Amino acid sequence: MQHADHVAVDFPMPLRNFGATRRILLIVLVASIVFPLAWLASYGYFDYQRRIDEANDMTGRLARVTEEHAVKVLDLNRQMASRIIELLGDSDDAQIRARQDELHQRLRDIGGDFPQVSSIALFGASGDLLVSSLAYPAPAMSIGRRDDFLAAKAMRPQSYFSLPMFGTLSKTDVFTTAIGRSGANGQFLGVVTVALRNEYFSRFYRELTDGDPSLALGLYRQDGNLLVRYPPWPAGARPGAHSAFISVLRERQLFGHVRLNSTVDGVERLVAFRRVGDYPLYVMSAYAVSAIAAAWRSHFLMIAALTAVPCIAIWLLVFYSLRRLEAERRAWERWQGEVAMRLSAEASSRQLQRMGALGNLVAHVAHDFNNLLMVVSANIELARLKHFNDLEKEMLAVKRATATAESLTRRLLSVARKQPLKQEPVDLARWLAATAPLLDAALGDTIELSLRMPDDLWQVLADPTDLEFAIMNLAVNACDAMPRGGHLVIRCQNNRLVGSDTLLPDGEYVLIACSDDGEGMPEAVARRAFEPLFTTRLRGSGSGPGSGLGLAQVLSMCEQAGGTAKIDSVPGSGTTVRLYLPRYRERGATAASAGAPRSAPATAGAVLLVEDNEDVAAGVTAVLETFGCEVRHEPTADQALDVLSGGARFELVLSDIQMPGKLSGIDLAEKVRSAWPSQKIALMTGYADELERARRLGVAILAKPFNIDELHALVACGT
Repeated sequence: MQHADHVAVDFPMPLRNFGATRRILLIVLVASIVFPLAWLASYGYFDYQRRIDEANDMTGRLARVTEEHAVKVLDLNRQMASRIIELLGDSDDAQIRARQDELHQRLRDIGGDFPQVSSIALFGASGDLLVSSLAYPAPAMSIGRRDDFLAAKAMRPQSYFSLPMFGTLSKTDVFTTAIGRSGANGQFLGVVTVALRNEYFSRFYRELTDGDPSLALGLYRQDGNLLVRYPPWPAGARPGAHSAFISVLRERQLFGHVRLNSTVDGVERLVAFRRVGDYPLYVMSAYAVSAIAAAWRSHFLMIAALTAVPCIAIWLLVFYSLRRLEAERRAWERWQGEVAMRLSAEASSRQLQRMGALGNLVAHVAHDFNNLLMVVSANIELARLKHFNDLEKEMLAVKRATATAESLTRRLLSVARKQPLKQEPVDLARWLAATAPLLDAALGDTIELSLRMPDDLWQVLADPTDLEFAIMNLAVNACDAMPRGGHLVIRCQNNRLVGSDTLLPDGEYVLIACSDDGEGMPEAVARRAFEPLFTTRLRGSGSGPGSGLGLAQVLSMCEQAGGTAKIDSVPGSGTTVRLYLPRYRERGATAASAGAPRSAPATAGAVLLVEDNEDVAAGVTAVLETFGCEVRHEPTADQALDVLSGGARFELVLSDIQMPGKLSGIDLAEKVRSAWPSQKIALMTGYADELERARRLGVAILAKPFNIDELHALVACGT
């Protein structure tokens, strides 16, 4: 950076208490740790209690539904048993056996349509099977010594519920409701049993819990014996006789909740229980506490993570503020120097304005200079075509000098952004590999060059000369930043930009990143790096006449190609310059209009040359004539339009862009395209004003000074 003279500051500095600001930031840091932790602890505790309460409510609701279901089934069983007892009256065993066929059918009619009923059976006073809904005639069997028979005999007319058993005739797991029959004088006549399918209750409980393994539903006898449970206990497992749940059943409470550890599997559960109507049965609904804790833990971790995000942001902000505060304190002491830098920036702004005026001057001078070079170049080509006449050595020297002058003109116009680009598809992988020896020579022996690029790297549309000049500028800058040696890495990759911060439209670009591990630059310098004439080099450092124009040319090249450039630098760590160039895609050639009517036939090989500079026109005419073309020259676009309007037709109209008169070359091209769509036209120019307008017309453009091969290719295509 150019050093500005120190400027005296007469106005007083604002006062600032850095110590107080630091204490406030530390208080904010402590509060951002303590308050969220306290809030999370409180929220976690109350959320866990809320989930426990919700689980108790859910088990209570499930217990009520299960109880209502059991009451409906058992009331139906009671009604069926009452109908059967009423049907039998005081019939003894012999009378029942005599009616076995009739009673078998009646039992099937009474219980056959209910999915919960497995079978209905009539047993005599001694426990012998008299009638069964499943088999006719009833097989010989007796339950006289079975507990359910003896209990039903003793409890009549109350119902007795047996323990689960495997039905001999039904071949399925059942439990029975048994009701004893009594005669008119009170004598015992037998037992009516209704066997209920365990699967019916299990299926209902499975549907009610939706298969949730953390939920359990069960049907128990009042003495604590299990009738049905879903999911079932493992084979042979039995609840402990002294468990908390068995204790509340034996106390004959109507309903309630209890929290216990299972004596079967050791799982802690919340249990809700209800008595089934006036029957000596209870239903149970249980929910595993581990499932509640797992759901609570997952939710709590999510809340903790969401809480941590703003907290971490606050902590980072506080730490960043503390660092910035320290930096501000140090910067405060350099306040006068900052003021001097501001004044220097204002001077740089004025310099930029002068640079704009200088650019316009350079453009016009370079345009005229290009015309002179065009004359020299054309005459050299003529001399070559005439085999130099023993002046080959001298003419080649003139040609080399002309090429050097052309390169100088391109550099001047590039900085002024008026250089007519000779854009063509560039395969960066091959192009950079071919350019590597030049870069190695520019970097010297102490700097190592590395090229990294994928195999499927896209092509770009760019001016190879400008692109080479830009890469060389970056290499020279990297060399200056690494006086003791280092590494320069050029990395290429395909990029699809969507909503990027480069201000480029969304699309496909090729990124060329040039990274060095040199001294880097401060942020203030990096912001101004692309400004024309801005440089950090000391005067007399040997940077040549391009000092302050290198990165400006890089940005200009990228923007003229449709991309941009960005710079990132960290003091002491190095600098990376990123060039974004649009991906090149081949477009199908636009077919020329066929069969368009013409007012007059064109002269074979005829060319209309429109050029205001007589020397340039003479040189181009001579070259065209060597190709066998018939050339007509007009000094202005207005006169050329008059010639075309008069009916003359040519294989090619070759026109300069900048000319005196009402019409420029681009205006002429637009009118020709509008009036005679099939007429081929090409433009010549020394700088790039209005080139976008020319490209939209789809016409060929020759950048002065062009070589004979370009002109010959254009004429050959036209004929």
